Amino acid sequence: MVNAAAMIALKADLAAEAARLGFVACGIAPADEDPVRAQRLEQWLEADMHGQMGWMVDRLHHRRSPEGLWGEARSVIALGMSYAPAGDPLALAGSPDRARISVYAQGADYHDVVKKALKTLARWLVAEAAKRGLGDAPDAIGVKVFVDTAPVMEKPLGEAAGLGWQGKHTNLVSRSHGSWLFLGVIYTTLEFAPDTPERDSCGSCDACQRACPTDAFPAPYRLDARRCISYLTIEHKGPIAEEFRAALGNRIYGCDDCLAVCPWNKFASEAQAMRQFLPRAELVAPRLAELLTLDDAGFRRLFSGSPIKRIGRDRFVRNCLYAAGNSGDAGLLPLIEGLCADPDPVVADAARWAQVRLRPASAP
Repeated sequence: MVNAAAMIALKADLAAEAARLGFVACGIAPADEDPVRAQRLEQWLEADMHGQMGWMVDRLHHRRSPEGLWGEARSVIALGMSYAPAGDPLALAGSPDRARISVYAQGADYHDVVKKALKTLARWLVAEAAKRGLGDAPDAIGVKVFVDTAPVMEKPLGEAAGLGWQGKHTNLVSRSHGSWLFLGVIYTTLEFAPDTPERDSCGSCDACQRACPTDAFPAPYRLDARRCISYLTIEHKGPIAEEFRAALGNRIYGCDDCLAVCPWNKFASEAQAMRQFLPRAELVAPRLAELLTLDDAGFRRLFSGSPIKRIGRDRFVRNCLYAAGNSGDAGLLPLIEGLCADPDPVVADAARWAQVRLRPASAP
């Protein structure tokens, strides 16, 4: 039988080690299925609100619960790293010649930073558990780490582990860190006592719902990804529907509006401890004119080590062209017209749309 006192001590030391590695939040959730959580996911998928993210349907059986992905899992260690911005994420709304990049993507790729820390913490856990006699041998203690790229429901698990609650914008909200948390999880065969889930404290506030430029929230706590600017600029392939192009404004990668207006952010502090997440100067307020000149090699150089790199040059320039069309700056026309014959038909389509938007009605 596992020594309960030893597990309590290990849990406390785990939280301390997590903090040393840069995690500002750490909690434990059960690994078994939550029927309510699974049902909500199924209903969301049945309503086709996932858009082109077909992998969510393909691996639904794994996403329903940690045990569904890994039958040996007994506990989930949910962790969060803060990326709270120093300035106002909405400051560039009135600068149409500049491109707005979501706060989370202005620094290093969080997948790499968080995963490295998770692996270090998982190795520490295995070694400590074995040293304390909580497993027959180190290789008998199982751990698996996940950051956003596996069929894992990080936000509901974070809520179950007491890190925060899923707000009306569907992202996790923390009493201490607001809406600015990168989430990662460790599945383990060790049986920790779970923490108490966080209580929903959104109350009557609907600031995030009102802030959405594309009305992507059909109801509180429900997001239609097909209308979400983050989804459209990052995950959506092909042309973006014309009904959304003007609403994109100068947002070229992601959207912070619903997060930025959350009142709980007043408790968040800048993520100085994780220097990797501090914004790169060239990504804070880049000029659209410069981004429109990027070829594939230039795109890769500029976004080396950035999460933006994964969408590729063509989708990125597509987004920049929509922003150019919304800029009101006819001085961008020569760059836009040069892209009307781009080899990528989606880029060419976006360029023609932007050209029509900026060309005076009297022009031939």
